[in-house]
Amino acid sequence: MRIFFAGAARDVTGSQHVLEFDGTRLLLDCGLYQGRRKEASERNRHLPFDPRQVDAMVPSHAHIDHSGNIPTLVKQGFRGTITCTPATRDLCSVMLRDAAHIQEADADFMNRKHADQLEEPVVPLYDEADVLKALKQFRTLAYHQPALVLPGVLCTLLDAGHVLGSAIVQLDIDRAPDRLRLVFSGDLGRRNMAILRDPEIPEPPDVLIMESTYGDRLHAPMAGMEAQLADVINRTVARKGKILVPSFSLERTQEFVYALHRLALRKAIPPIPMYVDSPLSVRITEIFKLHPECFDEEMHAFMRSNGDPFGFENLTYISTLEDSKALNDREGPMIIMAASGMCEAGRILHHLRNGIEDARNTILIIGFQAKNTLGRKIADRAPAVRIFGVEHSLEAEVVVLDAFSAHADRDDLLDFVQGCRLSLRKLFLVHGEEEQMTPLGQRLTAMGIPGVQAPMLGEFARV
Repeated sequence: MRIFFAGAARDVTGSQHVLEFDGTRLLLDCGLYQGRRKEASERNRHLPFDPRQVDAMVPSHAHIDHSGNIPTLVKQGFRGTITCTPATRDLCSVMLRDAAHIQEADADFMNRKHADQLEEPVVPLYDEADVLKALKQFRTLAYHQPALVLPGVLCTLLDAGHVLGSAIVQLDIDRAPDRLRLVFSGDLGRRNMAILRDPEIPEPPDVLIMESTYGDRLHAPMAGMEAQLADVINRTVARKGKILVPSFSLERTQEFVYALHRLALRKAIPPIPMYVDSPLSVRITEIFKLHPECFDEEMHAFMRSNGDPFGFENLTYISTLEDSKALNDREGPMIIMAASGMCEAGRILHHLRNGIEDARNTILIIGFQAKNTLGRKIADRAPAVRIFGVEHSLEAEVVVLDAFSAHADRDDLLDFVQGCRLSLRKLFLVHGEEEQMTPLGQRLTAMGIPGVQAPMLGEFARV
């Protein structure tokens, strides 16, 4: 059997891994590559394998860097089944349509405003019709319910604890001459996080493909996270500022709202206006309410005592563009959560443009910021940044709370491997930048883990 590392190899975006055995191909994840416009367009339009020769596909979860290019896969000839959890399918339904809408709007803007600079018109990667066609090929599989995804390939999805419906993919392969168990971690969550259950440990595999996003970093303890958040809010309120929160629509927004709800119940923060300014976040939050089977017991206990964890007094969900624009004309204090999480698009850009030069305000970073993104520049406290092509001085306070991260940190990853090591003979590190991946690989080798590799993009590995 061979593994072709087609994406998220020494990088944290565009996850795609192709398993090849006995003339058959199984694709794990089909994510969008997110980066510089020209490179992203090239990589996303030209998949590094022939979709017509892929026989089945399993996405680990609904984040766009793991599932966002499924419509392209189908558009270019993939006719197989896409197997995932019920929550992942429901989330993909709204997130992929949203991605199509963004691409169409972006193409329209570029063609109208920059036509004289374009060699040829910008064409969306895919449209809503392509998404709807792809959704017909999805089939759902509950956690712990084994099913054949290909002859001789038994798939079991385990809870990854990362986002709603996220899965660790366990494959028991019995196709001569290959008889082995391969586990793909997808993105692993943290233990003791709000809302979701902890990540599970699979039956010991022969081969493990594991993410390494925070491979050499420890998150701040969960215990002090809400106290830190309350401190940030209270000091910003004291100077009558706005707290601007770039937030991923899936999971991070819901976790943040849930934390605000708990703080409000304890009266640890004042009753100021709070806004979730994202139509996609509104739709995703409704999907959360449809999948309580993914929640942990703490969340169920909260719901029994307090009702809806994602709705409370002073919290308003914003959908219309007019209501979003109106927020910029209102004086603080207030909290505004808006996508995108890395500040590369969406309504958060408008709020940053209007608030980044006001020292009363706070920009609160609660998620991973990839290289070359506006979010990374703000997190690194660059003295000035460009928003919509205009340079703005960074005068607002910047606070990074990595305790909100939904990714496993170094010790979580090491513990996960420790639980898998009994029969492990090869471990491939993916979905990580080299400065995180390399030290993690060194630690794993020092632990006595055999066959630790960090494949390059486009590399084939035999197992």
